[in-house]
Amino acid sequence: MTFVVGDNCIKCKHTDCVEVCPVDCFYEGPNFLVIHPDECIDCALCEPECPVDAIYSEDELPEEQEVYLELNAELSEVWPNITEKKDAPADAEEWDGVEGKLQYLER
Repeated sequence: MTFVVGDNCIKCKHTDCVEVCPVDCFYEGPNFLVIHPDECIDCALCEPECPVDAIYSEDELPEEQEVYLELNAELSEVWPNITEKKDAPADAEEWDGVEGKLQYLER
């Protein structure tokens, strides 16, 4: 089982979750974070740390977010690992809760 970063992380990209991950399984893109599914140990420490509720347990992933399971796996293979918290984008609050942000994902 793994945890999955979903739609609401796009353009919000808070990194509070990264600090608590005991296995450093987060990877960073230009405006989104992903979790490497083979490295995640299902500890659940990251989920409550996300201020925009963008992290889901794989077995609780909403149907409309299922595309993110594959995206997390794919992008974690090419993006660099992130292990320390960084500042969120200046406009992160404006993007929190905006639906359908997949179109804004920068690879």
